[in-house]
Amino acid sequence: MPPDSDQPQSPAPDTPAPANAQSRRFFRKSRRPFALDDARRQGDISQLAFLTMGGRDPAIAFLNTDNAALGGRPLTVATASPEGYERVAAAIRRWPSGPGFK
Repeated sequence: MPPDSDQPQSPAPDTPAPANAQSRRFFRKSRRPFALDDARRQGDISQLAFLTMGGRDPAIAFLNTDNAALGGRPLTVATASPEGYERVAAAIRRWPSGPGFK
């Protein structure tokens, strides 16, 4: 029997319902959960960098740029172990501060 033209048509059963693309655009499920200690070190080193280096932009630039002396990206090194955190924290504390350095 042909569909009645007065009735609204529902999508075909094998047609996926439109998903909310906006909510899924930037979300990517992690393959493994971030360990609590790693997350704490990451937050602590980020906060130390923001406060010591004069704000967000210099801190992000430092934390995400490969650093040969530290053996990689400082954020990755600091997150990986307590020893790495201490090495990166020491480098941040040595960061020049005062007028003209921010």
